[in-house]
Amino acid sequence: MRVGSREVGYPHLLAAALLVTMLLGVGVGAGTSSSTYGAFNAAWDGGSGIRGVASDAGAETEVVYNTTEYSEVDPAGTVAFVISPERGYTDAEADRIEAFVRAGGTVVVADDFRPHGNDLLARLGASARINQTPLRDDRHQYKSGALPVATRVAADPLTRDVSQLTLNHPATVTENESTVLVRSSNFSYLDRDDDGELDESEALRSYPVATTERLGEGDVVVVSDPSVFINAMLERPDNRAFAEALVADRTTVVLDFSHAEERPPLQVALRALRGSGGLQLLFGGVVVGAVALVARRGRFS
Repeated sequence: MRVGSREVGYPHLLAAALLVTMLLGVGVGAGTSSSTYGAFNAAWDGGSGIRGVASDAGAETEVVYNTTEYSEVDPAGTVAFVISPERGYTDAEADRIEAFVRAGGTVVVADDFRPHGNDLLARLGASARINQTPLRDDRHQYKSGALPVATRVAADPLTRDVSQLTLNHPATVTENESTVLVRSSNFSYLDRDDDGELDESEALRSYPVATTERLGEGDVVVVSDPSVFINAMLERPDNRAFAEALVADRTTVVLDFSHAEERPPLQVALRALRGSGGLQLLFGGVVVGAVALVARRGRFS
C-alpha cells in the first residue's frame, strides 16, 4: 500500500489497528466501573441510571470522591445521594455534609444491612434509623416475598407520581421524629430469623421504608433499600418516578462515592486535571510536544 511517496506495509497497519483497539479497550475499562451501585457501572447492579435520571431532569451530575466537594455546590439547588457507604464517615466529613443540609441541601441516605448509613445519620443529627431486619411481603411482591412492593405512599412532593416502590431484600426505617414517605403493605413482616417464612412470632403489619426529616433549611431522606436506585430496579414500578421526584427542580445531583471503593482511574484523572491549573498546563505541554514530534518525524521519514 502506498501513501504519498512512502509505502506502508499491511503488518504495520495491522499493528497500528491492534494498538488503537487496545488503547480504546484500556480507555473504556479505565473510565467505567463494575462496583455495585457504581456511578459508572452500566450493568444491572450499577448506579449509572441515576445519572440518566438527572440528565433527563436537566440537572448536572457531580460524582464526588471527597466531602470537601460539598462546598463547591449550591445547597439550595442540590440533592446528594449517599448509597450504601462501604466505610464510615469521620466527624469532620459528616460536619461538611451537615453544613450542606442545614444550608438548604437535601441528602438521601440509602442503606440496608451495612452499619455506616446509621452512623452517618447519627453524626448528622437526624433521628431516623435503619432497622437491619429483613422485610418480606408474600402478598404484595415481585417474584418473591424477598422483593416486596411497598404500597402505602404519602402525598408529598418527594413522592409525586409514585404509587408504590418495588424493593429488593430491603430493611425498614425506624422513623422516630421523621415523616414517613412510603410504607410497606399491611401484609408485610420482619423476618427476624431470616428463614423466608412467616412464623408465629412475626406479626403482619406495615413498616416505613422511606422517610424525610427537616434539618436546618434542608432535608435528610432515608431509604432502607439502596437497590431501589440500581439500574435493574429503576425499571420496576415506581422506582424511577421516585428518583425523578428526588431530583426534580434541582440544578445539581451529587453522587457521593467518598466512602465507596469505586475509583475508575480515568474519571479520577480527569477530575484531578480539571481541578489543577498546573496539571492542565503540564498535560497541554505534553500534547503539544507529542504533536510536534509526530509532525517532525513525518517530515523527515
